[in-house]
Amino acid sequence: MFRKTLLQGFTLKSLTPTLRKMSTEESDVLFREVDGRGVIILNRPKALNSLNLSMVNKIYPTLQQWEKDKKLVIVKGNGGKAFCAGGDVKAIAEAAFKGANLGYEFFKKEYTNNGLIGAYKIPYIALIDGIVMGGGVGLSVHGRYRVATERSLFAMPETQIGLFPDVGGSYFLPRLNGKLGWYLALTGVRLKGSDILKAGIATHYIDSTNLNAIEEELLKSSNDSDIKTVLNNFQKEDKSEFSLAPYLDQINACFSAPTIEEIYDRLNKDGSKWAQDTINLLNKMSPTSLKITMKELELGEQLNLNACLQMEYRMAVNCIDGHDFKEGVRALLIDKDQNPKWNPPDLKGVTEEIVNKYFEKLPEAQELKHKL
Repeated sequence: MFRKTLLQGFTLKSLTPTLRKMSTEESDVLFREVDGRGVIILNRPKALNSLNLSMVNKIYPTLQQWEKDKKLVIVKGNGGKAFCAGGDVKAIAEAAFKGANLGYEFFKKEYTNNGLIGAYKIPYIALIDGIVMGGGVGLSVHGRYRVATERSLFAMPETQIGLFPDVGGSYFLPRLNGKLGWYLALTGVRLKGSDILKAGIATHYIDSTNLNAIEEELLKSSNDSDIKTVLNNFQKEDKSEFSLAPYLDQINACFSAPTIEEIYDRLNKDGSKWAQDTINLLNKMSPTSLKITMKELELGEQLNLNACLQMEYRMAVNCIDGHDFKEGVRALLIDKDQNPKWNPPDLKGVTEEIVNKYFEKLPEAQELKHKL
């Protein structure tokens, strides 16, 4: 229920002490129950609904309960600008600078939540209107229905902050057509609107002006057949070409290379403006991130979602403990000088030994167990 509904019948005077005690944390995610259906509303609009530990701690147990007693779940973002712009990596990096392990707990709970969504037994519908990146992708892409609008903006930009495409990126990205997933993972290229559907990330594409009407109809739905009828009725006709269509052959040719160094070689041999633009994008990324991303996609192509998430948690722990994640977040989100000093500074310095360390098993007590 919305908090205001719960408060009906009380006088403002009687509520004043309670209201004073309410922290912003209590309202960073809202839950609404309507006739046996559940709605999750990400409610940090000033932070583009970026996901923090407080939110994950509320969402996970609610999803567990709703799977038992609801007909369907809808998840959406408040504010009109973003579904969810990602995990709150700034807070995680700032904690890591101080030697605190917020990131260990956050990523463990976030990835466990991603696994729950991927195996969810009732229909899960993500209305991905606005920005959907990183952690927001994890909250949506593993669900049964992902509904994009003309305002949707998708990206997995983690290599730019010394991280890697996580939240199950190692599972869904290699399963996109051709080598599109490798291209999106390594370059962080953004997809807008209907491109998100054409890439295979969204399942439906609608006009944002119909979001309220769609939610109303979905809240009358009882099963997959009803849901598909509603979404298909509102599906927006879009005859435009996929914006990456002119480059798909080049993407497949260059990004099918077995190493990041060979991807560079193929791009250099291609010599087109697209290839040079792609090289310029790759040059901004952490060399370590590029190499561990290549390996995670190669491995993830053969693994199920839970195994991918377990692998990613090992990688995340090593990123938190390492240099490039903290440095990338500092350069892009804290000091904003846009000038990260990567270590190692180039691909040559990122040895196979360094890469393999990111994938080593953790002590048993630290491993991702898929239940909290």
